[in-house]
Amino acid sequence: MRATVWHGKRDVRVDNVPDPVIQEPTDAIVRVTSSGLCGSDLHLYEVLTPFMTPGDILGHEPIGIVEETGSAVPGLKAGDRVVVPFQIACGSCHMCQIGLPTQCETTQVREHGMGAALFGYTKLYGQVPGAQAEFLRVPQAHFGPIKVPHGPADDRFVYLSDVLPTAWQAVAYADVTPGSTLAVLGLGPIGAMACRIARHRGAATVIGVDHVPERLERARQDGVEVVDLDGFDHEDELLAAVRDLTGGRGPDAVIDAVGTEAHGSPAGRLAQQATGLLPSRWAEKIMQHAGVDRMGALHLAISLVRRGGTVSISGVYGGMTDPMPMLTMFDKQLQFRMGQANVRRWSDEILPLLTDEDPLGVDTFATHHVPLDDAADAYTMFQKKTDGAIKVLFQP
Repeated sequence: MRATVWHGKRDVRVDNVPDPVIQEPTDAIVRVTSSGLCGSDLHLYEVLTPFMTPGDILGHEPIGIVEETGSAVPGLKAGDRVVVPFQIACGSCHMCQIGLPTQCETTQVREHGMGAALFGYTKLYGQVPGAQAEFLRVPQAHFGPIKVPHGPADDRFVYLSDVLPTAWQAVAYADVTPGSTLAVLGLGPIGAMACRIARHRGAATVIGVDHVPERLERARQDGVEVVDLDGFDHEDELLAAVRDLTGGRGPDAVIDAVGTEAHGSPAGRLAQQATGLLPSRWAEKIMQHAGVDRMGALHLAISLVRRGGTVSISGVYGGMTDPMPMLTMFDKQLQFRMGQANVRRWSDEILPLLTDEDPLGVDTFATHHVPLDDAADAYTMFQKKTDGAIKVLFQP
């Protein structure tokens, strides 16, 4: 089969690789019909390369058709249409039972002290072959895959794999209620969808912060108050502009949908680049024990949110020695919630919104539909934010 394969920093190719096969009774094989390119895939493209191995298959946002199932997958059959969550979880352990499948005790990658295994996401998360491919082996298929109807285009359901539950959890963790105010930092796929979900859930004011014109315009069309980072010479001016939109005190909550790719943090960027020049076994140890992130977005979130407010973090961070402004965090009495999205915890709440009325605008959410063979160019386009690329779907 053809698959998007990692060969090195900024080196992604579509190769012919062996077809996956059933290995465990709880496996299924899915023929992928669409698979998303995620912002966190860019971490593998650039930042987290010490944890990658040439030959790793990328991707974790698939929808497709079941081809074959193991003997312990009674709920699926060949021909079923399914969305596959990006995390691999058993559904029966304590963590899954309390709604935290990202911490699944069956698939935890204990060798590296990490949570549940993920598709296509480094040795830290199990080095499981990913979904930007023609076929995908799905472990724990008795629990993970979400059956969806045949008929509507893939765009209607594919975002259940990651974008929708990640944005939904970000809004839930921000405790958005009718009448509340919310700022969203980063208007990529997760931030843009979080804005839509917050408005759907009754937020009085949703403020989107970014510096990419196409992202700002799209959010503006969604009814979001947009703030262009490039329109201010100093952070104090940005803070004042957001406070003016929130009664002078700042938003009730801020979602950091950027993570370690935060714009404008030269020291963090230099540290990441320097690590990338080291032999991989050295760089891996340094990243695990002394890694630093580019933290501009998180520091901005802490500054923006009102006293007693909440910071919800959906953007991926990976540093172990990140400096945090503890004095400000404590003095402002802030609450923080974060983590990988617990897909199956939220999927039943989200599914009723994927109707013909399409209240979240999923049908037109993708800006680009790209043949899998063009994956290398798509990664470059998405990283450089050219051609208005906000959300890319691969089609094998």
